[in-house]
Amino acid sequence: MKNPFANLFKKKKQTDDPVPKPKAENKKDSFFSKFLKNRLGKSTAKGEEIIGVELTPTEIRLSQVSNNKSNQWVLDKFHVHKFEGIPEGGTVLENPDKVADELKIALQKLKINTTNAAIAIPVTSAIIRVVTAPLMTDDELKKAIDTDSLWENLVQLTDNLNDYSIFHQVINKDKTGNTMDILFVASKLSDINNYTDIIKKGGLNAVIIDVKCFALKSAVDQVNQIAGSIEESNLTAVLEFGLDENYVMILYENNPIITDIFIRGQDRKTLAESNNQEEMDALVRRYMTQVKQAIQDFETKYEKRIRNLKVTSNLVNVEDYLASFRKNMTNTGYQLFDPFDGIKIPAQLENEIKMQNRSYFSTVMGLAFRKLDVFGYYKFVTAVKNINLLPNRDNMIAQKKAKAVSSFAFKGVVGIVAIIYITLFGFSFWQISELNKKIVGYEEVVLSHELKTLEKNKYAKEIGVMNKSLKLSQSITSNKTVSFRVLAQIASSVPKRVKFKSIEYNGVDQIVIEGSAFSDQDILKLISNLNNKKLISQASLASMTLPEGQQQGSQKMKGFKIACILESA
Repeated sequence: MKNPFANLFKKKKQTDDPVPKPKAENKKDSFFSKFLKNRLGKSTAKGEEIIGVELTPTEIRLSQVSNNKSNQWVLDKFHVHKFEGIPEGGTVLENPDKVADELKIALQKLKINTTNAAIAIPVTSAIIRVVTAPLMTDDELKKAIDTDSLWENLVQLTDNLNDYSIFHQVINKDKTGNTMDILFVASKLSDINNYTDIIKKGGLNAVIIDVKCFALKSAVDQVNQIAGSIEESNLTAVLEFGLDENYVMILYENNPIITDIFIRGQDRKTLAESNNQEEMDALVRRYMTQVKQAIQDFETKYEKRIRNLKVTSNLVNVEDYLASFRKNMTNTGYQLFDPFDGIKIPAQLENEIKMQNRSYFSTVMGLAFRKLDVFGYYKFVTAVKNINLLPNRDNMIAQKKAKAVSSFAFKGVVGIVAIIYITLFGFSFWQISELNKKIVGYEEVVLSHELKTLEKNKYAKEIGVMNKSLKLSQSITSNKTVSFRVLAQIASSVPKRVKFKSIEYNGVDQIVIEGSAFSDQDILKLISNLNNKKLISQASLASMTLPEGQQQGSQKMKGFKIACILESA
């Protein structure tokens, strides 16, 4: 098998072409970019929920995490769905329909509240390079990539560039040497599309396509942050040991250094079936020779000591092999990685993760820790944790950006409208208060009305009704004092479930009240209350209607007209 990481860090010799001078940065663009990152970027990254999905030929692993109010990571969702039906030796991509159907079943059991999925492809399906290029501005780099000249010169691919989904990120700039290091990650478009089709058929939308080794890095980094291990955040060493993939990955200053560990077909059979200690020890000796060489090469080049390796494995008996590791390499410690270390586990999920080798879940947990960072807020913080091989990610990110900006703008408009409304409301209330001070006896009517108002959005309509009543009372040519007293007695007679539409006064001895009520009893009570008032000689029902569309909840309100004969002044 060809080593997928051969010549991983061989850098192309720098050409003699002059290094372009950086262009002056647009201050407006800079301000806008900073604004988006600070205001929208962080909130969007936190708001977009992600579910990690790991697909294998025998099981599907799902995980979702969140931060609580105490800034503690909490395992919200977790489920391992085991299934049969794929022939031995078969792969996920060889059985897409079967895996998609099983994903549907797994999601039904988990009951998630998001469709954003992060998945990982095998390391062997990815091309990973760190290349050195002349120092360029962002615009110059984009132009070089768009014209295909950069990757054609720096990365030697066997197929056409259009056949690959490519991700890149600048991980280091050397202004003194006028160079910069670029992380290049690529995978066949056909493979990526097959994975996204499986996810879509299963009921999710793939928004992040990661590589397994970087998903592991994400999990290790997060656990290190929780533990407060600053040194290990900059220098992380991971050993993937198992039946599928085997490699040493050292992450130093955002630079992934990956060395493939070759194992024979017989060694895979030993890992899967053998309990013979001699066979196991012989396998470890061959294995450790390659691991030692990878570590020594790193320590010599970077003058940094690797004191401990985080081991992840899909082997049930991995602890037996770790004992042999320690015997063969005494200067380096080996620790079986626990991706749940420091994470709050709800009681209902404890059985889901209950197993001796929890490194088994490292990949899916690393995917769950990913952020959908559409504004690049974490770009230079998380480094390789930004990897996304999704072919249409630019369109997806543009849609997410537009949605976030629209939501932000809507909230801003709502805030402004709310301020204007509150200001106008306050001003109107002040005007009404001043008017009430000038009108003898009318304050009681206004107060009674305000106490009966239940909904804020009906306030303006009710004020309009009062203003109409005020205008009517001001047009009376007879004794106004008596008229205001009559209005006050009418207002005090109104039951809670009765509303007035209009009050008509003939200028002599009759007032007609038009309104609506929930029931006949409410109307009769109003009539009874009116008849008990000193200034009203007789109150009687003139008519009753059931207007179409006028209802409160599911109960229609009855319309009425009541004629009131006034006592002579």
